[in-house]
Amino acid sequence: MSQVFSEETHRNMLARIPHCTGREVSDWLRTVDEGPALFRFEEKVSWLRHEYDLAYGHAKALIHEYDLRRAARKLL
Repeated sequence: MSQVFSEETHRNMLARIPHCTGREVSDWLRTVDEGPALFRFEEKVSWLRHEYDLAYGHAKALIHEYDLRRAARKLL
């Protein structure tokens, strides 16, 4: 997993997603979790963009956050 944005930029992108998409970040993360079992970061971003017509930056931020949270769960 690579750092997509600076931490500050990542948090700012996540904060704007509900306003821009009309859906909460938690809803998007659930959508990713329930989506197809894609392995590569860019495959997940591409799927999210095309399936839900998201901006590239929003899709990248959502997939990065999904990967961060998934990694944190594995540590517990």
